[in-house]
Amino acid sequence: MRLGILGSGSGSNMQAILDAIGDGSLDARIALVLSDNPDAFILERAKKHGIETGIIDCGGFKTKFPDEVQAETALRLKQAGVELVCLAGFLRLVKRPLLDAFPNRILNIHPSLLPAYPGLESWKQALDAGEKEAGCTVHFVDEGMDTGPVILQESVPILSDDSAEVLHARIQVLEHRLYPAAIKKVGRAVL
Repeated sequence: MRLGILGSGSGSNMQAILDAIGDGSLDARIALVLSDNPDAFILERAKKHGIETGIIDCGGFKTKFPDEVQAETALRLKQAGVELVCLAGFLRLVKRPLLDAFPNRILNIHPSLLPAYPGLESWKQALDAGEKEAGCTVHFVDEGMDTGPVILQESVPILSDDSAEVLHARIQVLEHRLYPAAIKKVGRAVL
């Protein structure tokens, strides 16, 4: 299974995917890593593993993902033979034509128990709301913000002395296990 990764940050979830590939628990190959942030560490991680990388140039827009840029991104992924697209800390909303190019083949991991707390810093939102648990969700991407069908989801308790940083770190441990498992599950179903 050939994967394409879109990321904006450090790439720890991509590293977890690489680790699962390396230990044989995920039969896949990352064909291309693209980032909208030319300084993102995810690009360095990919280069260290000999993975092709590229920049998504959104023309100076901070959060907008212009249609023409999405079309170009879809073309680059298709040219690399990508079968499944994984968002790994990619902070832009995916719309058409990227969704049309990869129908039901774009996944995202989100640090909350969706549908609760979509958007940014969801672990802080859960903590501030006095929730008893938080967690992460791997879901299919649709046109909404963190609204696509859930693939896998797992929770962690929120402890009385948790800070936002400590809770987020515990959620990331879950993410690194759950994302490769979800990719494997989707790969068996759709490819």
